Amino acid sequence: MPVCSMAAADSALLLRTAVKQICRRLGYHATFMARPAFPEFFPSGWHLHQSLREPGTSGNAFADLDGEQNLSKTGMMWLAGLLEHAVPASLFTTPTLTGYKRYRPDSFAPDRVAWGIESRGAMLRVIGEPGSRASHIENRVGDSAANPYLYIASQVACGLDGLRRGLEPPAPSLEPYAASATPLPRSLMDAVTELRQDKFFREAFSDVFVDYLLRIKDFEIGRFLQHVTDWEHQEYFEMY
Repeated sequence: MPVCSMAAADSALLLRTAVKQICRRLGYHATFMARPAFPEFFPSGWHLHQSLREPGTSGNAFADLDGEQNLSKTGMMWLAGLLEHAVPASLFTTPTLTGYKRYRPDSFAPDRVAWGIESRGAMLRVIGEPGSRASHIENRVGDSAANPYLYIASQVACGLDGLRRGLEPPAPSLEPYAASATPLPRSLMDAVTELRQDKFFREAFSDVFVDYLLRIKDFEIGRFLQHVTDWEHQEYFEMY
């Protein structure tokens, strides 16, 4: 069974903490908020690159060195697992209200569950030519403010499920924003609903953990819904 490392999660958390502290000492503010309310500002995402190696070797388990595919059979099953659970995994990959405001057509941010070869519009981008030792999968769905441990753990759980069940992905999408694929949640509220009724992550992470996370997010959403935003004020104040 291929092995995975959580060292990337430690590195991501260390990087974010260091950047914010260094900027603060210099009189600046660094933010990893996905979409601040700045004019002409491009949203920020967290593209998570994934590959596996076989225990005791330095070989890439996703590389199809003897074939003509961009990914090995192992890589394709891992990819299928990521697709299978992408919707309920959204609360782990995109845990903030503003993170879902990245998902806009033709914006290099995904809006549906699809994959493609070297496609920057698809949720999952397969990188590497047939025979390449560096072939891997890039998940472009993530929020730049996501918890790195939960984000990566959700990907490991999904990928391993694909391996255990021998899942096969559908054909790659040539036009990811026009594909007849399952849409990703449009809001944090939708993501909470999807995870609440999902059985896979309750088995993978336990009911106790999932319910605790949902309670935190319900409280966050409740506070948001009680707040009158600038958009609401501009939309209704003069008209009514």
